[in-house]
Amino acid sequence: MPLQKISEFDTDYRDAIQGNDIKGMDVYVQGTDEKIGTVNDAVVDEQGAFRYLIVDLGLWIFGKKVLLPVGKSRIDSRANRVYAVGITKEQAENLPEYQEHTALDYDYEERVRGGYRTPSVESSAALASTDIRTPTYDRNNYTYAQDADLYDVNAHEDQTFKLYEERLVANKQRRKTGEVTIGKHVETETVRVSVPVERERVVIERVTPQDAGKVVSPQTANFGEGEVARIELYEEVADVQKEAFLREEVRVQKVVDKEIVEVEDTIRREELDVDAEGRTIEEKTGNNLPKDRI
Repeated sequence: MPLQKISEFDTDYRDAIQGNDIKGMDVYVQGTDEKIGTVNDAVVDEQGAFRYLIVDLGLWIFGKKVLLPVGKSRIDSRANRVYAVGITKEQAENLPEYQEHTALDYDYEERVRGGYRTPSVESSAALASTDIRTPTYDRNNYTYAQDADLYDVNAHEDQTFKLYEERLVANKQRRKTGEVTIGKHVETETVRVSVPVERERVVIERVTPQDAGKVVSPQTANFGEGEVARIELYEEVADVQKEAFLREEVRVQKVVDKEIVEVEDTIRREELDVDAEGRTIEEKTGNNLPKDRI
């Protein structure tokens, strides 16, 4: 059963887990705030099932990395933490060290499992009193189900599920809807104006004097030639000139009309499906998401 690092098994594993990347999570002793190290990587089997977390125990044992079976871990993605279950510093010191060139074969896994199978003093006494023999393991027939407490993540007392939902986020984009060009041009037309003018003319009137036929003395009758009367005549002509004047003003400006538009789309929401198989479920609702205990 060959083992691989998760990134070697699937380069796009981050898209598959749909949550925080396990790499880089801090590791704490379960039930305490004692930090013991950091998750360096994860190891999966040929089916892609999680088997181990590679933990750098820099805060406990400088420079040492060990394998932590997934059944001995509790992942709290909300706190971005991993809790190590039932592991002591003495136990960690006795675990085989993991290095980059370490072959993850059956023999190495057995050394790792042996470190976690080591019973406590109380459990050893209980086994002795009941005369229960320690199980034996065969490399040819071994399955991870034989160490369910080390690999069965379903045996966790508490599991955290993240339920996601989509929501519509309304933004505004400015787009051009048209263009208005405003200019001016010159139009011509023919107009007529009436101008009163005066013109002079000569009127010659011949009249018969009252004393017509009366004899006058030779001295009075002055006969002569070349006598000329000169009269200057004038007339007015229309003198038309053009003047420009301000007729009107045109003001151009933009105004903003506001309105509310409604948009709609389909969003998704994850809901929790619980199959209790006849068992009682107690649901507790706090400040975080609902948590079901089965």
